[in-house]
Amino acid sequence: MDNRGNTSAFLLGVFIFLGLAALGFLLGKSAIQFKEYERSVTVKGLAEREYPADIVLWPIQFSVADNDLTSLYSTLEANTGRIRAFLKERGIEDAEITAAPPSLTDKSAQQYDSSSQPEFRYSAMQTVTVYSGNVAQVRATIDKLSELGKQGIVFTGGDYQTATEYLFIRLNEVKPAMIEEATTKAREVAEKFARDSQSRLGKIKNASQGQFTIEDRDKNNPHIKRVRVVSTVEYYLSD
Repeated sequence: MDNRGNTSAFLLGVFIFLGLAALGFLLGKSAIQFKEYERSVTVKGLAEREYPADIVLWPIQFSVADNDLTSLYSTLEANTGRIRAFLKERGIEDAEITAAPPSLTDKSAQQYDSSSQPEFRYSAMQTVTVYSGNVAQVRATIDKLSELGKQGIVFTGGDYQTATEYLFIRLNEVKPAMIEEATTKAREVAEKFARDSQSRLGKIKNASQGQFTIEDRDKNNPHIKRVRVVSTVEYYLSD
């Protein structure tokens, strides 16, 4: 009876020992694998492309001066009509043309020294704006605006309020392809790093798309937009 008990106890001890040994092996292997997964590399991938602008916003501003208010408004309306006709003759749709209310100044209501009275009591600024998706057509029309200047319309501008703007509104269409390109370039960088460090590239640990930026290609070509995105990706490394 004692021999059977001793044998059972011995076998139980053997099984417990083997179980603890196996558990220790598995825990040790898991610890090594966990340590390997702690190693990672963070890389960036750039995607940059150029696209033509989709929309042009062109403010056309002119001024009128007169001593008679009725005559001044008549000139404003006449010049606005001539600008509209000029634009429509060159293929710009009437729906793409808007005229803002004029800005009027009565110089007699301002404080002036009696020795420097202005020549004209009233002056007004009028802005006619073109908002169009036909960028090439509008650009060609801008180059011909001097034809109206020769007819006596006094154009003003030169500040940021009257600068021609070019917009790119198709960002959502190009996003997927550019993100894919940036991610691919980031992986290429990570793979080279892994080779140089004699490691193997693992799965993605973390990824950030980054922010898209849209800028003019250069100051002379604002109608061409440079779109950029930088993706940041962190990969696991293993030996």
